[in-house]
Amino acid sequence: MTEEYSELLTQFEAFEVDPSKFGHRQHVQVAYEMLHKYGYLEASAKYANAINTIATHAGAPEKFNVTITFAFLSLIAERIHVTASWSSFEEFLEQNEDLLSKSALSKWYSSDQLQSDFARTHFLLPNKAA
Repeated sequence: MTEEYSELLTQFEAFEVDPSKFGHRQHVQVAYEMLHKYGYLEASAKYANAINTIATHAGAPEKFNVTITFAFLSLIAERIHVTASWSSFEEFLEQNEDLLSKSALSKWYSSDQLQSDFARTHFLLPNKAA
């Protein structure tokens, strides 16, 4: 069976997304699709590289944050694993609406930690107990 992926993923992988139209929901969708297409290790490298490249090409390299990127990707991967009944990204979102909130990581990370210069360049472990 051949998986079908969105035009958004195709554009993302070609570094052709319009950053002004690539909001948080689109980040979650692309992460979801890449995790299905590649598995965690390959998806994480491709996803992070593409976000970094797109932000840099948009003149905003400071927007790329290693900790936020890998923490959200890991959270999405975990939800894919534990969510048993879904057949589409839309159904996945219905069961995981909290992923659409940019503050979804606040359960594990303080704002100061996530916004630190070090978090932008290195993956940091959570500094809050869940």
